[in-house]
Amino acid sequence: MKELFELATQTKGFMPHEEGMALYQAAIDASNYCAGPMVEIGAYCGKSTIYIGAACDQVNSVLFSVDHHRGSEENQSGWEHHDPELVNPLTGRMDTLPTWRETIESAKLEHCVIAIVGESITVARNWSTPLSFLFIDGGHGEDPAWSDYRNWTPHIALNGILAIHDVFENSKDGGRPPYEIYVDALKSGSYQEISTQGSLRILKKTSHTER
Repeated sequence: MKELFELATQTKGFMPHEEGMALYQAAIDASNYCAGPMVEIGAYCGKSTIYIGAACDQVNSVLFSVDHHRGSEENQSGWEHHDPELVNPLTGRMDTLPTWRETIESAKLEHCVIAIVGESITVARNWSTPLSFLFIDGGHGEDPAWSDYRNWTPHIALNGILAIHDVFENSKDGGRPPYEIYVDALKSGSYQEISTQGSLRILKKTSHTER
């Protein structure tokens, strides 16, 4: 397990190790609260996938990793988090899927991590299985963040876990949409916050009273 987490720290991405370990523990806990597979929205090169996948390996669960692998708005050319090494030279477009696949193969997690390559909203609208764990870390713009939140949270089973990344109370530290969906989840009366680590917020679904 130590080697697996070391691989995670070496993988391209934007999640500090302490947050990754908190994500891992939350996924472990989710398996004790209720049944169901796990889903992450936004995989990039597989850093968060390793942490959640490691938990799935431990508890005999499955992670469905949802990402179009074309990069979020902030990953595009001209933006702060653009990485030219992830651009397909033939198409000129971002393509993180090959790197993600190499990461999951190196982590030996292919038996419990399944890639779903496509638009999050399309997958969500065709999803029917209750989830024990949902991690939202896709596009941080207003439209993609709220879309992920509104379309995926209804699939979380009672007592399941909702994890949201890049939640910053101070707008100077990061974009507002992740913080706003976090606040909305608490105000909905359906979720109780159970832990925090850095910008990661872990919430437990306590009722089905979503607005």
